Amino acid sequence: MYNVVIIGSGCAGLTAAIYAARASLKPLVLEGHEPGGQLSLTTHVENFPGFPEGILGPELIENMRKQAQKFGTEFKAGSVTEVDISRRPFKITAGKEVYETRSLIVAAGASARLLGLQGEKELIGHGVSTCATCDGYFFRGKPIAVVGGGDSAMEEANFLSRYASRVFLVHRRDEFRASKIMIDRARANEKVEFVTPYLVDEILAPEGHVTGVRLRHAQNNETRQIELHGVFVAIGHDPNSTVFRGKIEMDQNGYLIARHGSLTSVPGVFIAGDVQDHRYRQAVTAAGSGCMAAIDAEKFLEEHKD
Repeated sequence: MYNVVIIGSGCAGLTAAIYAARASLKPLVLEGHEPGGQLSLTTHVENFPGFPEGILGPELIENMRKQAQKFGTEFKAGSVTEVDISRRPFKITAGKEVYETRSLIVAAGASARLLGLQGEKELIGHGVSTCATCDGYFFRGKPIAVVGGGDSAMEEANFLSRYASRVFLVHRRDEFRASKIMIDRARANEKVEFVTPYLVDEILAPEGHVTGVRLRHAQNNETRQIELHGVFVAIGHDPNSTVFRGKIEMDQNGYLIARHGSLTSVPGVFIAGDVQDHRYRQAVTAAGSGCMAAIDAEKFLEEHKD
C-alpha cells in the first residue's frame, strides 16, 4: 500500500516526487512509455531557471530523478494499462503488477504528433522540433519550415520569424483549420512563405543534422526541395490520458480537467503537467504543477488519515 503513486516521470512527475518524498510520503513513480517525458528528447534547454549556460534535457531529467531518489522515491518501469479509481485505495495496473495507493498523481504528459517519416524521431534535437518556444532561439538567421495548418502552426510560424531568416509554412491542403485572424497574421508576415498543398516526403539530414526537406505536391505528385536548417512539426499533441477515459473529467481532446489547482473530479486524484495543459507546455510550468499536485496530495492524506 502506497501513500501516493505518481504516473509519469517527466518534469511534472519528478517534481511531484521530490515534494512528496520530502513530506515523507514515500511515493512510487511509474515511469510510463516515455521515461523522462518530452525533455528526454530535447538536446539543449536554455529557458529553465537556474541554468544560465543551459542544460541538456536528459541531464536535467536525470538530476531531478536523483533528487527524488535521494529523498526516498521508488521507481518502477512500465506503462499503466488499467486504473480503478472508483473507490479508495485506488488500484493501478502496470504490466503484470497491481499497485494500491491512498492517493494518485497523474503526470502522464502528452505526446507530440509526428509526421511518421523515417528517421524523424532520431532527428529531434538535431534540426527537428515540436516546440517553437523551446528551440526557436537556436535557428537565428537560418531558414526553417513549420509543418501544419492549425492555429498552433500559424502561431509558431509567426513566433519563429523573430529568429529565422525565412519560415516556410508547409501544409498538405490549400485550406487551413486555423482561424482567419491567425491565417491573416501569418500571411501579413513578410518572413513567412506559404507552401501548399505539399506533403513532406523526406527530411534531408545526410550527416545527422537537418539540411533540407523534399516535398511532394498533394495533387500532381511533383517534388521540390528546400534547403533549410530546421523543421518544426506543429500538427498537435495527444495527452496520454486514454486509461482515464470515463473515469476523470476531460475535455473533448482528452486533456484532464482540474477543478481547482490540481484537484480533479475524483477526490484523492490529482493532475499535473502536459496531461492537463494544452496551452503552455513548458518544463517550468510542468514542474510548478507537479509541486502543486504533491502539496494537494499531502493535504488530502492528512485530512483523510483516519
